[in-house]
Amino acid sequence: MKNSPEMRGPALSESAASAHPLGRVVMVMPTFNEADNLAWIVDRLLAAQPGVEVLVVDDSSPDGTGRIADELTDAHPRVHVLHRTAKGGLGAAYLAGFAWALQEGFDVIGEMDADGSHQPEQLHRLLDALGEADLVIGSRWVPGGSVVNWPWQRELLSRGGNLYVRLLLGIDVRDATAGFRLYRRTTLEKIRLDEVRSTGYVFQTDLVARTLHAGLTVREVPIEFVERVRGASKMSGQVAAESLRRITAWGLRDRWQQLRGRR
Repeated sequence: MKNSPEMRGPALSESAASAHPLGRVVMVMPTFNEADNLAWIVDRLLAAQPGVEVLVVDDSSPDGTGRIADELTDAHPRVHVLHRTAKGGLGAAYLAGFAWALQEGFDVIGEMDADGSHQPEQLHRLLDALGEADLVIGSRWVPGGSVVNWPWQRELLSRGGNLYVRLLLGIDVRDATAGFRLYRRTTLEKIRLDEVRSTGYVFQTDLVARTLHAGLTVREVPIEFVERVRGASKMSGQVAAESLRRITAWGLRDRWQQLRGRR
């Protein structure tokens, strides 16, 4: 794994293997400067889903998030933490977490933010839908989905960005940029994670496209997305620009390949 991550946490127990009907489930939670939120959201997740485990992937947060994660592993046998030595981006953190979860034999591997925007009390919606899918996304933009405390400009940007993704990449997913999701381990094994190069927020779109291109099933379920109330957002103009550049390049590449195939 990149950045020589250090693992901390209890040994995985046999009882955890049968804690959920889908098998062993772990939610991967990347963190950078989330000291105000981490314990609060992890406690909510453990209470909402007693059969689910948590992997915190911390990128050497200077605010003490890693220390709080260590304290959580000492207090809860279902919490684990992976310490990375540098801030390498959201995608890199998830790839490290996925590699650990696959190595440890988890059957379902999920993603969620540590800032409270993804409500653990709604995780059951995703778990219920995974019986008929290879990837389930908690979506803001399907009927029944919503956002709380977003200015209209940000909602317009997100809706517009997802429309751009659908049109350019030709994928029928309303919220391809969403970060509340569940993968079957077989899905992650099929989509060639070793070839993924996206490290920022475009990582989410990348993996949706890879899943669909592999002929697998993606389902969206409605969630209520709540804007963080503590700490600073990691989204920036630079991150958005990277996503736009990469998605445009992928779309143009796909169109060129289609044109060449018709000749």
